[in-house]
Amino acid sequence: MNDSAASQARPRSVERIVDFLYREITAMRLLPGTRISETDVAAQFGVSRQPVREAFSRLAAMDLILVRPKKATEVRRFSTLSIEKSRFVRSAIESAALRKAAENCSEADGYALDAQLALQRKAQAEKSSDAFAELDYDFHRTICDIAGVPYAFDIIRAEKEKVDRLCMLQISKEDRMPQLIEDHARIADAIRSGDAEAAAAAGALHLSRLDETIAAIRKSSAAYFEDDPT
Repeated sequence: MNDSAASQARPRSVERIVDFLYREITAMRLLPGTRISETDVAAQFGVSRQPVREAFSRLAAMDLILVRPKKATEVRRFSTLSIEKSRFVRSAIESAALRKAAENCSEADGYALDAQLALQRKAQAEKSSDAFAELDYDFHRTICDIAGVPYAFDIIRAEKEKVDRLCMLQISKEDRMPQLIEDHARIADAIRSGDAEAAAAAGALHLSRLDETIAAIRKSSAAYFEDDPT
Protein backbone atom coordinates (compact mmCIF):
# COMPACT_ATOMS: atom_id res chain seq x y z
CA MET A 1 0.00 0.00 0.00
CA ASN A 2 1.45 3.40 -0.97
CA ASP A 3 1.65 6.30 1.47
CA SER A 4 -1.47 8.00 0.09
CA ALA A 5 -3.60 4.87 0.36
CA ALA A 6 -2.28 4.19 3.85
CA SER A 7 -3.15 7.71 5.00
CA GLN A 8 -6.71 7.24 3.72
CA ALA A 9 -7.13 3.79 5.26
CA ARG A 10 -5.96 4.75 8.74
CA PRO A 11 -8.94 6.98 9.63
CA ARG A 12 -11.29 4.17 8.57
CA SER A 13 -9.36 1.72 10.74
CA VAL A 14 -9.54 4.10 13.70
CA GLU A 15 -13.31 4.46 13.25
CA ARG A 16 -13.81 0.68 13.06
CA ILE A 17 -11.79 0.12 16.22
CA VAL A 18 -13.53 2.92 18.11
CA ASP A 19 -16.98 1.69 17.05
CA PHE A 20 -16.22 -1.91 18.00
CA LEU A 21 -14.70 -1.16 21.40
CA TYR A 22 -17.36 1.45 22.14
CA ARG A 23 -20.10 -1.14 21.60
CA GLU A 24 -18.29 -3.80 23.61
CA ILE A 25 -17.68 -1.46 26.53
CA THR A 26 -21.07 0.24 26.66
CA ALA A 27 -22.86 -3.11 26.33
CA MET A 28 -20.76 -4.31 29.30
CA ARG A 29 -19.28 -7.17 27.29
CA LEU A 30 -15.96 -5.67 28.32
CA LEU A 31 -16.36 -5.07 32.04
CA PRO A 32 -14.82 -2.23 34.05
CA GLY A 33 -11.22 -3.10 34.93
CA THR A 34 -10.74 -5.45 31.95
CA ARG A 35 -7.28 -5.08 30.39
CA ILE A 36 -7.09 -4.29 26.67
CA SER A 37 -3.93 -5.04 24.72
CA GLU A 38 -2.87 -2.64 21.99
CA THR A 39 -1.06 -5.52 20.28
CA ASP A 40 -4.07 -7.84 20.45
CA VAL A 41 -6.45 -5.22 19.04
CA ALA A 42 -4.01 -4.44 16.21
CA ALA A 43 -3.84 -8.15 15.35
CA GLN A 44 -7.62 -8.53 15.54
CA PHE A 45 -8.15 -5.74 13.01
CA GLY A 46 -5.08 -6.49 10.90
CA VAL A 47 -3.60 -3.02 11.36
CA SER A 48 -0.49 -1.46 12.81
CA ARG A 49 -0.47 -0.21 16.38
CA GLN A 50 -0.77 3.46 15.34
CA PRO A 51 -4.53 3.45 14.54
CA VAL A 52 -5.09 1.48 17.74
CA ARG A 53 -3.30 4.20 19.71
CA GLU A 54 -5.50 6.84 18.04
CA ALA A 55 -8.63 4.82 18.83
CA PHE A 56 -7.53 4.38 22.44
CA SER A 57 -6.99 8.14 22.69
CA ARG A 58 -10.54 8.83 21.52
CA LEU A 59 -12.03 6.24 23.87
CA ALA A 60 -10.01 7.70 26.74
CA ALA A 61 -11.52 11.12 25.98
CA MET A 62 -14.94 9.51 26.43
CA ASP A 63 -13.85 8.20 29.86
CA LEU A 64 -14.33 4.65 28.60
CA ILE A 65 -10.74 3.41 28.91
CA LEU A 66 -7.76 4.34 31.03
CA VAL A 67 -4.46 4.62 29.15
CA ARG A 68 -1.52 4.52 31.53
CA PRO A 69 2.10 4.94 30.33
CA LYS A 70 4.09 1.73 30.80
CA LYS A 71 1.04 0.04 32.33
CA ALA A 72 -1.79 -1.99 30.86
CA THR A 73 -4.68 -0.11 29.26
CA GLU A 74 -7.96 -1.09 30.86
CA VAL A 75 -11.67 -0.43 30.62
CA ARG A 76 -12.25 2.48 32.93
CA ARG A 77 -14.10 1.86 36.14
CA PHE A 78 -17.01 4.12 37.01
CA SER A 79 -16.07 7.36 38.73
CA THR A 80 -18.69 8.97 40.96
CA LEU A 81 -17.13 12.39 40.44
CA SER A 82 -17.03 11.99 36.65
CA ILE A 83 -20.64 10.80 36.60
CA GLU A 84 -21.77 13.78 38.69
CA LYS A 85 -19.93 16.24 36.46
CA SER A 86 -21.34 14.75 33.26
CA ARG A 87 -24.87 14.70 34.58
CA PHE A 88 -24.63 18.28 35.86
CA VAL A 89 -23.42 19.59 32.50
CA ARG A 90 -25.99 17.59 30.55
CA SER A 91 -28.82 18.66 32.86
CA ALA A 92 -28.01 22.36 32.43
CA ILE A 93 -27.78 22.17 28.63
CA GLU A 94 -30.78 19.92 28.16
CA SER A 95 -33.00 21.97 30.45
CA ALA A 96 -32.37 25.04 28.31
CA ALA A 97 -32.97 23.04 25.11
CA LEU A 98 -36.26 21.65 26.43
CA ARG A 99 -37.52 25.12 27.29
CA LYS A 100 -36.64 26.44 23.84
CA ALA A 101 -38.19 23.38 22.18
CA ALA A 102 -41.48 24.06 24.00
CA GLU A 103 -41.39 27.67 22.80
CA ASN A 104 -40.60 26.72 19.19
CA CYS A 105 -42.56 23.49 18.64
CA SER A 106 -44.65 23.43 15.46
CA GLU A 107 -47.33 20.95 14.44
CA ALA A 108 -44.79 19.18 12.22
CA ASP A 109 -42.36 18.99 15.14
CA GLY A 110 -45.06 17.34 17.23
CA TYR A 111 -45.51 14.68 14.54
CA ALA A 112 -41.75 14.12 14.53
CA LEU A 113 -41.82 13.46 18.27
CA ASP A 114 -44.76 11.06 17.82
CA ALA A 115 -42.79 9.15 15.19
CA GLN A 116 -39.84 8.88 17.57
CA LEU A 117 -42.07 7.48 20.32
CA ALA A 118 -43.62 4.95 17.92
CA LEU A 119 -40.16 3.62 17.04
CA GLN A 120 -39.25 3.39 20.72
CA ARG A 121 -42.39 1.37 21.47
CA LYS A 122 -41.51 -0.94 18.60
CA ALA A 123 -38.05 -1.49 20.12
CA GLN A 124 -39.72 -2.22 23.45
CA ALA A 125 -42.06 -4.77 21.86
CA GLU A 126 -39.04 -6.44 20.24
CA LYS A 127 -37.10 -6.23 23.51
CA SER A 128 -34.20 -4.65 21.68
CA SER A 129 -32.19 -2.60 24.17
CA ASP A 130 -29.57 -1.82 21.51
CA ALA A 131 -32.18 -0.35 19.17
CA PHE A 132 -33.75 1.61 22.01
CA ALA A 133 -30.38 3.07 22.99
CA GLU A 134 -29.92 4.44 19.46
CA LEU A 135 -33.46 5.79 19.41
CA ASP A 136 -32.85 7.48 22.75
CA TYR A 137 -30.05 9.48 21.11
CA ASP A 138 -32.35 10.32 18.19
CA PHE A 139 -35.06 11.59 20.53
CA HIS A 140 -32.75 13.99 22.33
CA ARG A 141 -31.24 15.12 19.02
CA THR A 142 -34.75 15.86 17.73
CA ILE A 143 -35.47 18.00 20.79
CA CYS A 144 -32.36 20.08 20.12
CA ASP A 145 -33.37 20.45 16.47
CA ILE A 146 -36.84 21.65 17.47
CA ALA A 147 -35.26 24.07 19.92
CA GLY A 148 -33.16 25.50 17.11
CA VAL A 149 -29.94 24.61 18.92
CA PRO A 150 -28.65 21.50 17.10
CA TYR A 151 -25.14 22.24 18.39
CA ALA A 152 -26.39 21.64 21.94
CA PHE A 153 -26.76 17.97 21.10
CA ASP A 154 -23.00 17.71 20.55
CA ILE A 155 -22.51 18.57 24.22
CA ILE A 156 -25.35 16.34 25.39
CA ARG A 157 -24.00 13.45 23.33
CA ALA A 158 -20.47 13.88 24.67
CA GLU A 159 -21.69 13.83 28.27
CA LYS A 160 -24.17 11.02 27.62
CA GLU A 161 -21.44 8.83 26.15
CA LYS A 162 -19.59 9.00 29.47
CA VAL A 163 -22.47 7.29 31.29
CA ASP A 164 -23.77 5.07 28.48
CA ARG A 165 -22.66 1.91 30.26
CA LEU A 166 -24.87 2.78 33.20
CA CYS A 167 -27.72 3.65 30.83
CA MET A 168 -27.42 0.27 29.12
CA LEU A 169 -27.55 -1.50 32.47
CA GLN A 170 -30.60 0.57 33.31
CA ILE A 171 -32.32 -0.38 30.07
CA SER A 172 -31.38 -4.06 29.76
CA LYS A 173 -30.90 -5.27 33.33
CA GLU A 174 -33.87 -3.57 34.92
CA ASP A 175 -36.31 -3.69 32.03
CA ARG A 176 -36.76 0.06 32.32
CA MET A 177 -37.78 0.71 28.72
CA PRO A 178 -41.50 1.20 29.57
CA GLN A 179 -40.64 3.80 32.22
CA LEU A 180 -38.16 5.63 30.00
CA ILE A 181 -40.65 5.71 27.11
CA GLU A 182 -43.27 7.08 29.50
CA ASP A 183 -40.78 9.80 30.45
CA HIS A 184 -40.19 10.58 26.79
CA ALA A 185 -43.93 10.77 26.17
CA ARG A 186 -44.32 13.19 29.09
CA ILE A 187 -41.50 15.34 27.68
CA ALA A 188 -43.08 15.29 24.22
CA ASP A 189 -46.50 16.25 25.60
CA ALA A 190 -45.03 19.24 27.44
CA ILE A 191 -43.13 20.39 24.36
CA ARG A 192 -46.19 20.06 22.12
CA SER A 193 -48.31 22.03 24.59
CA GLY A 194 -45.72 24.80 24.74
CA ASP A 195 -45.20 24.40 28.50
CA ALA A 196 -41.50 25.19 28.95
CA GLU A 197 -41.40 24.60 32.70
CA ALA A 198 -43.22 21.27 32.46
CA ALA A 199 -40.81 20.18 29.72
CA ALA A 200 -37.80 21.05 31.86
CA ALA A 201 -39.31 19.28 34.89
CA ALA A 202 -40.07 16.17 32.87
CA GLY A 203 -36.52 16.19 31.56
CA ALA A 204 -35.09 16.47 35.07
CA LEU A 205 -37.21 13.53 36.22
CA HIS A 206 -36.00 11.52 33.23
CA LEU A 207 -32.35 12.13 34.09
CA SER A 208 -32.94 11.25 37.74
CA ARG A 209 -33.93 7.69 36.78
CA LEU A 210 -30.23 6.82 36.76
CA ASP A 211 -29.88 7.42 40.52
CA GLU A 212 -31.31 4.04 41.52
CA THR A 213 -29.19 2.26 38.92
CA ILE A 214 -25.98 3.85 40.21
CA ALA A 215 -26.84 2.94 43.80
CA ALA A 216 -27.70 -0.65 42.84
CA ILE A 217 -24.50 -1.16 40.83
CA ARG A 218 -22.35 0.33 43.58
CA LYS A 219 -23.96 -2.07 46.07
CA SER A 220 -23.76 -5.22 43.92
CA SER A 221 -20.52 -4.54 42.02
CA ALA A 222 -18.30 -2.22 44.04
CA ALA A 223 -15.27 -3.35 42.01
CA TYR A 224 -16.72 -1.55 39.00
CA PHE A 225 -16.03 1.79 40.69
CA GLU A 226 -12.68 3.49 41.04
CA ASP A 227 -11.63 5.39 44.12
CA ASP A 228 -12.38 9.05 43.50
CA PRO A 229 -9.74 11.59 44.53
CA THR A 230 -10.51 13.49 47.72
